[in-house]
Amino acid sequence: MNGTSARSAPSAAEHAQPEGSETLRLLPVVVPVTAAGIAVLGAAVWSLMTSTPSLGSFAGLLALLVASVVVEAYPVPVEGVPAGSVSLGAVFIVGTAVVYGWVPAVVIGFATRALVDILDRRPPIRFLYNAGVYALGAAGAGATASQFGGNEVVDVFLAVLVGAGTFYATNVLLVALVISVWARERFFGVLRQSVYWTFVPFSIMASVSLMLAVLWDRSPLLSAALIGPLVAIALYQRSVHESLKAMRLALTDPLTGLGNHRHFHERLQRSLDEAQEDGTPVTICLIDIDHFKQINDRHGHPVGDRVLAQVASRLRQGGEAFRLGGDEFAILLPGRAGEDTFKIANAVLDRVAASPCEHGSTVNVSAGIATYPQHSLDRSELVRVADNALYWSKEHGRGRAHVYRPDVEELAELRWLIDGRDRAACLRAASSLAHAVDARDAYTGSHSYVVGELAARVAIRMGLEHEEIELLRLAGSLHDLGKLAIPEEILRKPGPLTEAERLVLERHPQIAFRMLDSLGVEPVADWILHHHERWDGTGYPHRLSRNDIPLGARILFVADAYDAMTTDRVYRGGLSHFRALAELDRCSGTQFDPNVVEAFKTEFAVNEELEPSLLETA
Repeated sequence: MNGTSARSAPSAAEHAQPEGSETLRLLPVVVPVTAAGIAVLGAAVWSLMTSTPSLGSFAGLLALLVASVVVEAYPVPVEGVPAGSVSLGAVFIVGTAVVYGWVPAVVIGFATRALVDILDRRPPIRFLYNAGVYALGAAGAGATASQFGGNEVVDVFLAVLVGAGTFYATNVLLVALVISVWARERFFGVLRQSVYWTFVPFSIMASVSLMLAVLWDRSPLLSAALIGPLVAIALYQRSVHESLKAMRLALTDPLTGLGNHRHFHERLQRSLDEAQEDGTPVTICLIDIDHFKQINDRHGHPVGDRVLAQVASRLRQGGEAFRLGGDEFAILLPGRAGEDTFKIANAVLDRVAASPCEHGSTVNVSAGIATYPQHSLDRSELVRVADNALYWSKEHGRGRAHVYRPDVEELAELRWLIDGRDRAACLRAASSLAHAVDARDAYTGSHSYVVGELAARVAIRMGLEHEEIELLRLAGSLHDLGKLAIPEEILRKPGPLTEAERLVLERHPQIAFRMLDSLGVEPVADWILHHHERWDGTGYPHRLSRNDIPLGARILFVADAYDAMTTDRVYRGGLSHFRALAELDRCSGTQFDPNVVEAFKTEFAVNEELEPSLLETA
């Protein structure tokens, strides 16, 4: 069995093509190996010319050569090998080395590879290198096998074992070397992958070589019995390969060869399940090509497709890569977190930017990074926050990577709000975000809208100015805006939160404040920041007390608490109007501002239930 296969070395030369800088890069490897192979071949041919093999030996060698060429021309597909297949030619080359010695083995090895490549019209660099690899492997097999020259079973076994091992080691090392140089990958990484996928098939082929040597020693005609096992091995392997190919096609993007959208989500879920069991992190890096539409518009879709393929080839070196669709990609990094993932993302960006594309200029990509469990508790949330980080990268200059940070993130939903041309338009746009918040939270109905209406009614009762009343209505609509950055599993959890989950939830006023602070909507941002401060100073986030808490925040707190108590939740039913008022009264002076509670009771105590019109959506 020829290791990563003689098919692998040709693969490198084939992709490189026989001219240009790629070929020049291969020459320091190709020239010495080819020269050594030809030198060994010359020595073998000279030795044959000075000897006179018998007619029977000549016929046997010819039969071994034919068999070797046939199986070399029809290699067996093996998943994971760089060239995709391995040859059974090693069975006959190693068998020749054990039975006849290194001289015939070198001639058969060189001729086998050279004939197949010439008939396939391969470039000279390909068949010369691979024929040289075969000649060197055959010489090594013959030289080591000759150290066990007895006729005992143990001698034959050891001769085949060391001969096949030498041929395999020579082949796999030289093939991995030329591939690593061509692909600019680390030699030991390529070698490890090749050995991983080919060692078991090699072991099987070595046992077949042993059968060949034993049967040949009895009678060359008996070796024909090997045809059955070899055909069975080939057919079985082809069947397995076709099944894997069909599965891979269902999970592979045909243009780039990366995993597709479905494959990404399957792998992500599996990685998250494993991380949950092991307590390890999982990071995803979402990548988008900058200005890709311009490439398609200016140069055409065929050029755009080739750009996608080039970018994909650079992503493979960063981790397990996927194409999610269009110009969007993802890299999955199980077990990685923190600064390490940021360095990986930047290395990917640098590799892409350093590679000129067919249309004559470089391509830049932007990246967004998110990590489980630091940034999210499930698959959909992890992808969403990574996408928010990617949006941040796009909005802040492109061509950069950004790690998701909920406390400073401008969410995609706020883009059009920031672009508002005047204050009134900005405020109207902001109020519509309440619907997005309510859709994610555990409340039923339009909680944010109702809180805004309740707060406005209380503000009227307390005699506030018209502008403050309208701002309180807006603040009520936006008071839970920060929950857009909170995982839905926390928002919709049907039961008590853990301490860690509670701390995450309690950050939502600060997140909302940072979203709104730069938009010129004061004092709305400040009211929202403090709408969970308690009258007795035990609230959050800053433990303000009494009149240190802005009045707008105190009004929001009461309105929010009332609607929370009277609204059905996933884990409990809502209280009646009178029971909720009684609870507000009970907590007046500790949790709530007594003046605000009194105004609320005065405004709404006259009705058994609040007016139905108040609960209608805007």
